[in-house]
Amino acid sequence: MIAENPMTSKQRVINALNGLPTDRTPCANPTSVATVDLMDLVDAPFPDACREPELAANLAATGYTELGFDSISPYFSIIQESSALGCDVQWEGKDNWPTVRMYNPIWKSPADIKIPKNFLEHRDTKVLTKSIEILSSEFGNEAAIIGKTMGPWTLAYHVFGVEPFLLMSVDDPKLTLDVLHKLKEISVIFGEAQIDAGVDALTFPDHATGDLVSGEYYKRFLMEIHMEMAERLNVPLILHICGNTLDRMEYISKTGMASFHFDSKNDPQKAMDTVDGKISLVGNINNPATLYSRGPVEVRAEVFKCLDAGVQMIAPECAVPLSTKLENLLEIPRAVKAWHRKN
Repeated sequence: MIAENPMTSKQRVINALNGLPTDRTPCANPTSVATVDLMDLVDAPFPDACREPELAANLAATGYTELGFDSISPYFSIIQESSALGCDVQWEGKDNWPTVRMYNPIWKSPADIKIPKNFLEHRDTKVLTKSIEILSSEFGNEAAIIGKTMGPWTLAYHVFGVEPFLLMSVDDPKLTLDVLHKLKEISVIFGEAQIDAGVDALTFPDHATGDLVSGEYYKRFLMEIHMEMAERLNVPLILHICGNTLDRMEYISKTGMASFHFDSKNDPQKAMDTVDGKISLVGNINNPATLYSRGPVEVRAEVFKCLDAGVQMIAPECAVPLSTKLENLLEIPRAVKAWHRKN
């Protein structure tokens, strides 16, 4: 049932993140729901919308104003921190995300790690804090504003390269931990800047994906760091890790993170059973197979499957493909409301 006196979108998301009752399940947006159609709608194309605060805010707001999601997330890529650190970025056109050229790493050892004094003034970090200020001023009483600060494992891929960093983790675990503990300070600095700018929560992508490393790897290298992040960053954190993560969800549930954004490779009911109420879940509508390739009927079926399992917030599994049809994204909040009318 849907309550007669509905909450605001902001209240709905914040309550869900804090384990409190909601009038209905929120449709959250821990990653990006930007599409080419939405760029055209508000004249905010890539790459400009990734670098200009006003354009970033306008594009991000469409998730709330046009799609009906309960949150707004003004970031569309994973390059912000790495660009400000000096990584080489490949800027694409309207139909693709900017990417870090990880085959051209900038550092080789922990001794190389240096945070530039102007890190928060760099164009690619400032665009996020400025767009948050704009959105907080315009929508801060209505929708939950969700920022994003990359975790140290992801940053390590960017600055050291994926293969060199993974080899380091095998050959020298102590050195790897040293790297991660140094890089986590970047996560804190950028996260705190977004909190000051007005976010209600932060997505914390840290791509120790099940496609590359085991659950025991997560426990060994990241669990304690994530516990520390949950204590130091004073807003709810939404941990995001791609891939099959059932083998680490028990560990993740003990970190103090508010929520875990999980991939469609994980069955919703198995995921809910694994975390056993210790952390809320957000997800996990399949991007390539459903949102991009199928239609509203299939989207609704996946939304219902998540709701039947008790998933606390509904969202795509990750940043949606830029050519995703708007009718499929619109179906997510519609399906949530339809499910609640029946249950």
